[in-house]
Amino acid sequence: MNNQTLLTVNNLSVYIYANQRCNKAVQNVSFEVQKGKILGMIGESGCGKSITASAIIQLLPELARIESGEIIFHDSEEGDIRIDSLDKNSKEMRKIRGEKIAMIFQDPMTALNPVYTVGFQIMESLRYHRKLSKKQAKQRSIELLREMGIPSPERRINEFPHQYSGGMRQRAMIALAMACNPKFLIADEPTTAIDVTIQAQIFELMFKLKNQYDMTILLITHDMGVIAELADDVVVMYMGNIVEKGSVEEILMNAVHPYTRALLKCIPILGKGKTQELEPIKGTTPDPYDRPQGCQFYPRCEYGTDKCLEFPETCYISNTHAVKCWHHMKVLENG
Repeated sequence: MNNQTLLTVNNLSVYIYANQRCNKAVQNVSFEVQKGKILGMIGESGCGKSITASAIIQLLPELARIESGEIIFHDSEEGDIRIDSLDKNSKEMRKIRGEKIAMIFQDPMTALNPVYTVGFQIMESLRYHRKLSKKQAKQRSIELLREMGIPSPERRINEFPHQYSGGMRQRAMIALAMACNPKFLIADEPTTAIDVTIQAQIFELMFKLKNQYDMTILLITHDMGVIAELADDVVVMYMGNIVEKGSVEEILMNAVHPYTRALLKCIPILGKGKTQELEPIKGTTPDPYDRPQGCQFYPRCEYGTDKCLEFPETCYISNTHAVKCWHHMKVLENG
């Protein structure tokens, strides 16, 4: 850990208990988020991205719990805060949530309360964390909606979430997250179910906020194109494990895990036209309650051997580039 690290996650494991079965949703995950940078977290649906994010902000589902590991928030004012040891409903955690760490949820329609106006929900956060008067909170809420590109914010502040379009709801969700100028923003697939033009506007807005407020962002997505455009560093997850991590250049130009390579082959390249071949990843994601032995990607991997029945150790390609694969050198040789 260096002075530029804002969040450290060490060997985090999160298990979900349901119907007398245990889903090891996240297993021994470790990564760092650097101040003022965007860390992209990528992987197929169900790989553990959102559960990891929920653990960081202590909003795990009822049947999930942090089994082991550390989540440390390096606060410049209060020093190191062990988030994993705080109760999710404690005063300390409620103070951190919203004021220091904020989250943009995947679906704003379920994250925003349908029975309160958008303005009331932003004002509530401002009055709780910033101790503003009702008048000051209303004025700041209008400013926030205007900053997020919502037209006629003076009128829109009194409207309910269902009166907003999909793109506007997402902007309102960002306004709510940004209300108290948090140091760390978690964006969990912030453009799901939004058309491409609005997606571009939302990402442009997030990039602007990052530069304006020197904000640190954890961006969760399954879109490698978004990672290429926005991220500084990348973490690739598969079946609850981090299989590869490094800078965006290392992951895009020099990926050494077969799964990362497979993800990259799924992306259409601009200018190559409709004749280009896109390769879907072979096979399907294993049942989380009946996992393969050893490397979780082994049943779908073209490089698989009997060695893969043993779980791979972490190998370092460089100081910043790490991979969990027994055959990463063979992958590298194949270009």
